[in-house]
Amino acid sequence: DLAASAERVAIGYSISLAIGIVVGIGMGTFASVEALFEPLIGFLRYIPAPALLPLFLLVLGIGESPKIWLIVVGTAFYNVLMTADVARAVPREMLHASYTLGASRFTILRRVILPHAVPGIIDVARINLAAAWSMLVVAEILGAQAGLAYQITLSQRFRAVDVMFALLIVFGVIGLVSDVLLRQLRSLVAPWARS
Repeated sequence: DLAASAERVAIGYSISLAIGIVVGIGMGTFASVEALFEPLIGFLRYIPAPALLPLFLLVLGIGESPKIWLIVVGTAFYNVLMTADVARAVPREMLHASYTLGASRFTILRRVILPHAVPGIIDVARINLAAAWSMLVVAEILGAQAGLAYQITLSQRFRAVDVMFALLIVFGVIGLVSDVLLRQLRSLVAPWARS
């Protein structure tokens, strides 16, 4: 059950992070990209992702796809917006100095914005990972044959309160471990950003 849940979160959240990093960096760096995506994301992020699960089940069937896409939709917009804020936080002095020294926009993106944004992107990933697990719970309760949340549903049917509490503790431990690992990754790849 742990492996089934972890696989869904790993796939769905990886897709969400990829979308968040690419679109978010684009929005935070280029005004044209921001103008293109901001209105759409501003509208879509207010649609509750769990409300889309019946539609996903209808269109994608009852396999793994609707569960994974619920995680993607439930977290991608927040990853995009928070990553855009991280990209916008690059000090203007660094950008002006780079332009003054003759760097192209692509060079500035690669050598200034991305390195400066890495610790913030890892923090975004760490914060929104909790939302991915929340989306997973909704997906597994409504349509799964294996997984931690599915086991909670079974425990409810048989009034196995002890099992339910044990599974909740497992969720808490997973969150704590992933948080610590992402903090260590941040310290490893961006030692200058330790706070």
